[in-house]
Amino acid sequence: MPDPEKPVPTTATADHDPLAHLLDVLALSYHGAETGEDVYSGASVHQPNGRVYGGQVLAQALLAAGATVDRGRLPHSLHGYFLRAGDVAQPVDFAVERLRDGRSFSARRTHAYQGGQAILSMIASFQEDQPGLEHSSAMPDVPAPDDVVSAHDALSAIDHPRARWWSRQSAFDVRHVQGSLYLGAGPEATDHQAVWMRSRGTVPDDQLLHRAVLAYACDQIMLEPILRTVGHSWATPGLSVASLDHAMWWHRDVRVDDWLLYVQSSSSAQGGRGLGSARVFAQDGTLVASIAQEGMVRVPEV
Repeated sequence: MPDPEKPVPTTATADHDPLAHLLDVLALSYHGAETGEDVYSGASVHQPNGRVYGGQVLAQALLAAGATVDRGRLPHSLHGYFLRAGDVAQPVDFAVERLRDGRSFSARRTHAYQGGQAILSMIASFQEDQPGLEHSSAMPDVPAPDDVVSAHDALSAIDHPRARWWSRQSAFDVRHVQGSLYLGAGPEATDHQAVWMRSRGTVPDDQLLHRAVLAYACDQIMLEPILRTVGHSWATPGLSVASLDHAMWWHRDVRVDDWLLYVQSSSSAQGGRGLGSARVFAQDGTLVASIAQEGMVRVPEV
């Protein structure tokens, strides 16, 4: 939740405490005191390529929108477009437009800017907690997270910027049930994968923050089923990947500091684009969110 009196913190670093660094980045500062406008600003997490990570600006945009909504209303959906690459060395500004406040729902549009140019456009909807019909898909039977290799264990001994980020600078413990795609292709070509993930530490007990951090976390794996389907990996020479748009629905409360299972698939890839989807389950089998993302996925022709 943005604090009007709090400047953007810069004390925690990704090398020493990745989760604290992320939470610092998500603590937006308010810049609308003089004008009365809903304007916020935030810093960025370190990225080896120097570009703003899409999940970060999405999470920040959601938090900016949430700061303008009654605390009794939580986000249940968002739809966002990534418009331009951002620069991690420059602050990101967020302008929120209050579209509607109804009896049960609130809608907000948030634009993220750098240098006067929009890098993200997002609409989010918020709802009061209400009773209703109950139904959800069942979680598939997969190995428990303790039985799956962590990215930290697989990559910690490798001296490469990407390996250091995934193993030591990432705020999340990521465990691929079918084996990760960091160093090479999976053992078989398939359009499905399952990934366990949780934050590397405790996140404050704020449901808006947990939902925003979930939006942050999922972006790093959403397009992987596309790579797995065609036998590629993050190590494929010349691979170029970028998120284009992102849709997300929260069904129930979530805690990102408990294990979450991402059950993923890809239904199509064509024209330099691919579609990934995910259902997110708590470890007890509760379905907490559904996600879809289309991205640019390009590999040089051999």
